[in-house]
Amino acid sequence: MRTHLLKIAVGLALLWLTAFATPPAKITVYLIGDSTMSIKEPRYYPETGWGMPFVYFFDESVTVDNRAQNGRSTKSFLTENRWQPVTTALKEGDYVFIQFGHNDEVPTKKTYTTEAEFKANLLRYVAETRAHKAMPVLITPVARRKFDAAGQVEGTHNVYSEIVRATAREQQVPLIDLDRESQALLQQYGVENSKLLFNQLQPGEHPNYPAGKGDNTHFNELGARKMAQLVLADIRALKLELASRIVQRAAAKTVDPQAR
Repeated sequence: MRTHLLKIAVGLALLWLTAFATPPAKITVYLIGDSTMSIKEPRYYPETGWGMPFVYFFDESVTVDNRAQNGRSTKSFLTENRWQPVTTALKEGDYVFIQFGHNDEVPTKKTYTTEAEFKANLLRYVAETRAHKAMPVLITPVARRKFDAAGQVEGTHNVYSEIVRATAREQQVPLIDLDRESQALLQQYGVENSKLLFNQLQPGEHPNYPAGKGDNTHFNELGARKMAQLVLADIRALKLELASRIVQRAAAKTVDPQAR
């Protein structure tokens, strides 16, 4: 009897403490990067940046502010004054997820950034994020869909991805190696099935692309969700405080109609 009463008392005490617990402070997760992460205009659907489904993973204490833009590099994001508004808004406890490389690495693009400039820009993003007591997270550029004749995925960001990795090690910044992880995912899908993750359309299949589309860089809704899930898994694996703010939903229970 005493044991039973003690259990009830402990339970009531825990309920009382929970009722008066301080809710977690509200934070913002800023996403800065390129078109593989960005929010798409309806005229480009089903093209989808992985930052779009990413916003639904967290509870009400988190606001995901996706500042990624199509065609941007570490350099153009700075020169177009897209970074300064983020630093102005940053507060202690916020996060900045930094994913560039697609447009930095192409010498024929105006957004081209040399290897040295790329690293210097990453260091600036990291330092200025930390100056506001926020947490930088470096992300290697997500893989393109490219296979060799033997059906093996080929990396297309090798040099710039390694710069991101090296910067993360040197600066002790959390790293999400999305390049390697997305390559592994594409390998699992294989040459043909991996098309299901990208903005690949036959002529007449979608009104936004009447002539069809053969895009091996940008994702459709499924591909964006798969990439966002890779990022989510790394948030947990890195044991970031942000992981505690991931929405926890109970698994749906199957009801047996024969049960009485």
